[in-house]
Amino acid sequence: MCGIIAIIRRPAQRETPDATRVRSLIDAIPETRPNDLQDISLLIDSLASLESETSGIPGTMAFLESPELLSELIEKCQRVDSSLNDLEMSLDQTSFDLQNIEKTNACIIEVKDLIWSLRNDRVGLVDSVRELCQGKREAGLVETFTSIHEALSALDSLEVRGRDSAGLHLMIQDHALDLNDPKLLSEIEARSSDSDFKSGSVRLVEKNISFVYKTASEIGQLGDNTHVLREAIMSDKLLYRALASDQVSAVVIGHTRWASIGIISEPNAHPLNSEQEIHDQMPYVVAAINGDVDNFADLKEMEDLIISPSVTSDSKVMPTLMAQHLNKSGDGSSSVAESFRRTAGSLEGSVAVVANAASDPENLHLALRGSGQGLYVGIAEDAFLVASEPYGFVERTQKYLRLDGESVHNEKPSSGPGEIVSLSRSKAGTVDGITRSTYSGELLPVENQEIETAGITSRDIDRRGYSHFLLKEISEAPDSFQKTLRGKIVESEEDLQVRLEESTFPDALKRKFASGGFKEIFIIGQGTAAVAGNSLAAFLNEEIDLRVESLPSTELSGFRLRPSMTDTFVIAISQSGTTTDTNRTVDLIRSRGGSVVSIVNRRDSELTKKSDGVLYTSDGRDIEMSVASTKAFYSQIAAGFLLGIAISEAANGPLEDPDTKEKRNLLLRGLKELPSLMREVLAEQGRISEIATELAPAKKYWAIVGNGLNIVAAKEIRIKLSELCYKSIAADFTEDKKHIDLSAEPMILVCAAGLDGSVAIDAAKEVAIYRAHKATPVVITDTPEVFSSALKVIEVPPTVKELAFILSTMAGHIFGYEAALSIDAQATPFREIRSAIESAVSNNPDMTGEVMLGNLKPQIQIASQTFFDGLRSGDYNGNLEASTATRILIMLKYSLGSIPLDSYQLDFGKVGTPATILEDLVASLTVGIEELTRTIDTIKHQAKTVTVGISRSDEEIIQLPLVRELLDSGTPRDRVSYRNLRCLEALDKGVQDVTGYIRYSIDGDPDIAQLHIVDRGGIAVDLASRVERDPKLRGSKHLVASEQDVVITKGRNDHRTIILVPEVKDQQTVGLTLLHVRLEKYVDEQVAKQILQGYQNRYTKLYDFVTETEPTFRSDLLSTIALEDLLISPIPELAELWRT
Repeated sequence: MCGIIAIIRRPAQRETPDATRVRSLIDAIPETRPNDLQDISLLIDSLASLESETSGIPGTMAFLESPELLSELIEKCQRVDSSLNDLEMSLDQTSFDLQNIEKTNACIIEVKDLIWSLRNDRVGLVDSVRELCQGKREAGLVETFTSIHEALSALDSLEVRGRDSAGLHLMIQDHALDLNDPKLLSEIEARSSDSDFKSGSVRLVEKNISFVYKTASEIGQLGDNTHVLREAIMSDKLLYRALASDQVSAVVIGHTRWASIGIISEPNAHPLNSEQEIHDQMPYVVAAINGDVDNFADLKEMEDLIISPSVTSDSKVMPTLMAQHLNKSGDGSSSVAESFRRTAGSLEGSVAVVANAASDPENLHLALRGSGQGLYVGIAEDAFLVASEPYGFVERTQKYLRLDGESVHNEKPSSGPGEIVSLSRSKAGTVDGITRSTYSGELLPVENQEIETAGITSRDIDRRGYSHFLLKEISEAPDSFQKTLRGKIVESEEDLQVRLEESTFPDALKRKFASGGFKEIFIIGQGTAAVAGNSLAAFLNEEIDLRVESLPSTELSGFRLRPSMTDTFVIAISQSGTTTDTNRTVDLIRSRGGSVVSIVNRRDSELTKKSDGVLYTSDGRDIEMSVASTKAFYSQIAAGFLLGIAISEAANGPLEDPDTKEKRNLLLRGLKELPSLMREVLAEQGRISEIATELAPAKKYWAIVGNGLNIVAAKEIRIKLSELCYKSIAADFTEDKKHIDLSAEPMILVCAAGLDGSVAIDAAKEVAIYRAHKATPVVITDTPEVFSSALKVIEVPPTVKELAFILSTMAGHIFGYEAALSIDAQATPFREIRSAIESAVSNNPDMTGEVMLGNLKPQIQIASQTFFDGLRSGDYNGNLEASTATRILIMLKYSLGSIPLDSYQLDFGKVGTPATILEDLVASLTVGIEELTRTIDTIKHQAKTVTVGISRSDEEIIQLPLVRELLDSGTPRDRVSYRNLRCLEALDKGVQDVTGYIRYSIDGDPDIAQLHIVDRGGIAVDLASRVERDPKLRGSKHLVASEQDVVITKGRNDHRTIILVPEVKDQQTVGLTLLHVRLEKYVDEQVAKQILQGYQNRYTKLYDFVTETEPTFRSDLLSTIALEDLLISPIPELAELWRT
């Protein structure tokens, strides 16, 4: 998955606030700890006033002009933060008024957001812009570098979805360059000579100047790319000279790429421009795209796009084709918008597009089609910030418009799904500056109520210095657990009790439990939420006499519903509150009279509005960026115990038995102490990493086992290991494993925390059995001395038995993270070799394969040795397919000269050359990288799955009647070019039926070849053929064999309409198929256009021929001319019909 960012801004519309004003707002912020909600509200108001006043360019200018204000702001934020921490600590005390806890939590979040915005976002922006401006403060310079900073910051946030390359483009207007300076012009010319638009390229177009900065590196860390781009920008003296003007402005387009089509290289890095190898005078367009353009090869051929061979990205067709359309339609904003709409409409696949044209730099154009991509317009003060996900702009604004890639508007359903938007610089930051339309061009006015507010801030998406969001979120789990308990466990005399608000567990529900009105409890969720529900079900089954069952939401809605469920109590668990299956099930339960209490993380989410009561986890907004959710599980477990105890007391009444009271006290004390124990487990990350790195890469089969509540841990760890390590993993009961699949000799993660006595001894015996069957048991336990048979032990601290499984889970989560890292690291030598080859190809496209292979051998040798060593030790056995490892091994030996080239044809069935070896080596390495890559925070195939269901054009073509008849005649599918398939697709619309066929084989070169009839069918069986008496290849058949294109014509003697289709193998025409067809007499105008455009581009040829003498082309006449004439008559003769 890739990331898009684009920024267009107008000059500031308000004055810069003076230092006195800003200082007074800073001083007005209270520093003492808030004592109640009124105090917190006053704090929020004062922080919000300062944030509003110092936002946008005016706020940045204020701090640049008075840098001492930054120090004052930072100090103030630190003091407020300290007082806020004191408040949070007080909330953990039992004396706090429960009625206000959730409101206070919500207010604390708001204060933290404001402090973060001021201390991190605002201060970071000002420091960055000051460094970029290099001491200058002209308005145009500050505005441009503010956009650059915001774009780089957005790329930093977005590259978690893909980071193998990145780029930033500036379209600068009203620049300060003196174009009469010969030395300056010489420098511009030198930087304009790079036809591949690599980093540092410059283009002087219209009255604008275009700068692009790119980086491409398969190997690296998050943040590396933006650092490279920033350094390139700051070292560009020409850029600074261009920006030395008060009126200067720039439209910024940025992109971070995860390559799916085209190698990782600067020429393939976005943004891409519209230049071709010819057509130097074409209009200039720059664009960035997310998603795959499924028909890019067709567009290149149909539109005669001459793209540099160094650019192999499918996305290049977008700006190039737009420029061609613009060249025909002329300049002007309306022409640019129409050319963009026309181009976007021709792209097949789920795509998001951003484009800017030099002839109309005042407008930024966006398009979105399909469900696989996203595009959002952030609306900030005097600026639009476009991003492929909201967290690309939340550092700057919370308000946005979401483009809908799936909307089909009733007025023009034929336009297809999706929306097109143009953003005006003159009205940047306002709804009036947004023009939206369908793909057919119909306007769709933007209403104010469509503007949404982001549910996250930059505070939520900051990695805090962690390598991955997953590790950050695992590390935050103790805090999430603690916040969930906040204020809900109180001490009454010597006992601890749970208290929940009326809005969480209403009195009406308590009374119904007390009176026996509920007969059953279902605990529902999906994925991790469903697993968390298992622990609550286990607890309630021990506490109350009602039937309690935990199951996925879909199981309840699919199989367990009854007409009346008034005696049913449902606990719905969802991290986001938007899980479709869970919400749907809740609707069904409520409609049948059931009662619902939900455990949710997000305030005001859909599920909260459907529930009788809501128990918020953590502080009600605990964002997880990693696809593998972890900290939500822990807070859901904490919430489950709180709600379970409340239900038990409602059903059974207050505890009376001293032993039962003591057991409850121990559980509640254990809950309060658990966050500190979780932190102890986190401290063992180094030890866990050693175990995971040693065992995970080499083991192909994995399993997780547990008994008692540890089976809950096993199920949750199974989910995370499957998500992170891409394995199908079993989760079984400890004692069952010996009856299932020990013959696979798996690595078994044994969750055994909290076991004691005979249960622990029995589990230890099972571990000994695992070892005896050559399995690899790794035991998570608080009694390591019991598990002497374990190959490895991960020790966790002891806690209450009912809670020990939580610590097993945390150890398992860390193990999963470290295991994924260790597997991914195995692809490093492959990445190093592939990166070296791709870099060599990109930098030296004209170098011979022999020279290139010779130059690369030292790098290949070093990286190969790492792979060879790992192969010998068995490290690659667990995750690299044997066929892949073998192929890579052989290819590396060929590339290093260990195997002579003469053997290549024997191994692979083709002649071996240095160039062939490099190409095949890259292909085999790519397979290996795919098998070993573990992306941690994302799904590996996220970028490709979005187009599944859209990229079906090949299969759809094959099912067309005309194509089906061709293949049924015996023509091999692999001998019909894609170009000819598309031609037949067009002709199919005009063919009534196929009445017969003849297949010919061709022997020899077309000029001397002989034809032989291979097969006949239909009416052709009884027709005489010239080939039977004269086998020489001649006439229309010779034309088809030579040009390898489909031809429709008439038989010379019988005047029957026929279609000739060439069969091509290894670039040689080896056969022909002749189809006897009956055409439709006439077709309507649109169908005629489609047929003619698809067949030898006849529509364009006819259009050009007619308009050479006629002022317009009347396409309505197409429906009045016989289709046979449209397809077969010479173009000049056909054109005469328009002149009469």
